[in-house]
Amino acid sequence: MKNVMLNFGSPKELEARRIAEIKSLSYLERLERLMTIIEVSYKLKSAKIIQSKKR
Repeated sequence: MKNVMLNFGSPKELEARRIAEIKSLSYLERLERLMTIIEVSYKLKSAKIIQSKKR
């Protein structure tokens, strides 16, 4: 398994880490992440809204 990087630091440091992580990925890994984001987005958009009954 990969080492877990904790998200501590200033926003600029976090952004730099994120950019470095993305640059280290292969094209296929980037594509898989994009497809996962698209799938989750579609599921959230098409999900039924559950409303609680007020008494």
